[in-house]
Amino acid sequence: MKMVKSLLLGSAAGLVAVAGAQAADLPVKAKPVEYVKVCSLYGAGFWYVPGTDTCLKIGSFVREEIGWNQSGTTVTGFQTGGGQFTRTDTSQLAMRTRADISVDLRTQTEYGVLRSYLEGGFESTSVTGGTTSNDVVWFDRGFIQFAGLTAGRIRSYFDINSPYEFGYFTQATTGDSNTFRGLWGIAYTADFGNGFSGSLSLEDGGSSSQGNNAGQARSRTHKVVNLSLAGQWGLGTESFDNEGWKFPDVVGALRIDQAWGYAQISAALHDASAGYYTSPVGDACGANAFCQNLGHPGDAWGWAVSGGFHLNDVLGLKGDTFALQATYSVGAAGYATNNISGAQVYGGGNQAAFGWVNDGVFITGSGVELTTVWSLNGGFQHFWNPKWRTGVYGGYTEIDYSGTAAGFICGGGVGGAVAAPAGVAMTGVSNCQPNWSFYQVGSRTQWNPHPDLDIGVDVMWTHINTAFGGTATLAANGARPPGVYSIADQDVISAVFRIQRNFLP
Repeated sequence: MKMVKSLLLGSAAGLVAVAGAQAADLPVKAKPVEYVKVCSLYGAGFWYVPGTDTCLKIGSFVREEIGWNQSGTTVTGFQTGGGQFTRTDTSQLAMRTRADISVDLRTQTEYGVLRSYLEGGFESTSVTGGTTSNDVVWFDRGFIQFAGLTAGRIRSYFDINSPYEFGYFTQATTGDSNTFRGLWGIAYTADFGNGFSGSLSLEDGGSSSQGNNAGQARSRTHKVVNLSLAGQWGLGTESFDNEGWKFPDVVGALRIDQAWGYAQISAALHDASAGYYTSPVGDACGANAFCQNLGHPGDAWGWAVSGGFHLNDVLGLKGDTFALQATYSVGAAGYATNNISGAQVYGGGNQAAFGWVNDGVFITGSGVELTTVWSLNGGFQHFWNPKWRTGVYGGYTEIDYSGTAAGFICGGGVGGAVAAPAGVAMTGVSNCQPNWSFYQVGSRTQWNPHPDLDIGVDVMWTHINTAFGGTATLAANGARPPGVYSIADQDVISAVFRIQRNFLP
């Protein structure tokens, strides 16, 4: 009996041990899945990255547009090689597809929000202005913000109003640099409370290819023209002879943001120094050679000031906006012209209009004669209803050269030769006066059948009050034959149709 009892107890103990071992082998219950959570700290579209306290928003747009007398969103004639308006030189119809993606990351810290932002995309453009534009990948913004600091590829702190609020065109009459490529900068912004703030920034004044290349002037272009080279180049082309980039532009701004809108005043200091004097043809240095032993002009500093405002719900009409901005510059032309390099537009028959923009001009033995440029622009947008809106906009820009600079440009004066832009040799000028101006007026009407879909048409008139005025003998330019031309004001009518799908822009 005792033996049976021992066997039963031993069997029970064994079963308990086996059961315990089998229980230890059972799978552990999985932890709950960590689902994505909405982040409501920074507005719509943000969500917490799983496992972190960082909020993320991904945005994008896809755009298709077709335009008449425009290149991208720039009027034909405000770029090198455009504006001949012949059957072979100027394509008046242009098409472009652009796709953009942005990534916005924000994290709360003891010093405030830590933010990084990246935006870029892809673009395909048809033949415009006689030049084929290949498919490109482009970089728009890439910056870090922390404790009042902003560093990277940014919009200039000099800028006040966006040129794209009222129309699709990049208005050349605005000093705003909010083109899609932005510029390099590092800035600090102090918040004074009640909507008041002040910013101080160091920005690109011409260090990058975007700054020095007149065809892609996306930063505050440093362009000083050496007219001593003009005689060697057939008086045909502006020869930029800039000093190497030593100092960034210094920009300061005071701003107020309120429910009614915002207002700002800005100022900038810009290095407009030149390179070296050049030798005349036939001396010991050889034709077109730089002779450093001839020295160089003294350092030159340009400057610009601007003021503007933006009003919301104008006249009590919900959504309607009105904005105005004025800019005045001396030796810092890019702040008042949206960095256009000049104008070259041919009219019917033997007619043409020319003008060019630079920070200053000099000749061998002279100092840099700084160029004065000022502009005024504004716009109004009215919402007919939540799906329909119309914007009207316009602006005026004037480019003035000093009497000394005009003497450099005009050389021997009436009947002589001048330094004309865009590779056009100009002689036999009957009236040499390099000052010029232009104005632009336009209107865009846009339909939003869905909040994320824009469909609109923009039409703009550009009028060039040309430099000179009278007659001049021009060399051949593309299919434009050589001969005596009437240098007179010209007009360009441009139009763009655009359809764009936006997602959390």
